[in-house]
Amino acid sequence: MKRRRTAPAALAALAATSLLLTACGSDDEGGGDDEKIKGAGDASSTPPSPKESEPEANRPELTLPSYAKLTFEDATTGDATKDAVLSDSEQRFIALYDAILKADTRSSALSFYTSGEALAMSQDFVKDWVDADDKWAGAIRVFDRKVTMKEDGTAAVVFCADESDAVITKDPANEKDLPTGSGSKNAYVLYNTLLEKSADGVWQTTKGLSDRGAAQCRA
Repeated sequence: MKRRRTAPAALAALAATSLLLTACGSDDEGGGDDEKIKGAGDASSTPPSPKESEPEANRPELTLPSYAKLTFEDATTGDATKDAVLSDSEQRFIALYDAILKADTRSSALSFYTSGEALAMSQDFVKDWVDADDKWAGAIRVFDRKVTMKEDGTAAVVFCADESDAVITKDPANEKDLPTGSGSKNAYVLYNTLLEKSADGVWQTTKGLSDRGAAQCRA
């Protein structure tokens, strides 16, 4: 993600850690001041209804503003359980970015799709954005998503994010005609997350790691 201004100390410190347990965000960007990228568009996502055999979860509806767009590839696998894992992983990613835009460190949507270590770090991550009074605009593409079901009933989701068309800014609603970014290697992030199914049938992200500049996301 490109940055329009110099990163505050809090965000610079965050960039020093590769652990995310959240999603991409305002860590080690490779761009300079006033480097902006195009990607305006509506972004919203409503998760599919759970199966009749599963508990009914009151899932939050998430809709991002027109200047912020998240797109997700590889939404289906042909396996119903894996597809449900992917859907809730996607909703959690949206919830994180929604919390940043709303400056909501205790987002109910984020805690709906995140728990354990991942929730604590996600809330701290959002707080760093809030403390810096930063927002984001443009577009982030999530791709090459893969699900592995484990014998203990948990699921691992590995995916890439392309932040080439996203910026960090103080006033995203006023961004107009953002130029295309260069797409440096630091715009690509590899995520490895662990999800566990809650009593309500929600696949919550509980742990995760990130690797910014990962070669496999730039192939």
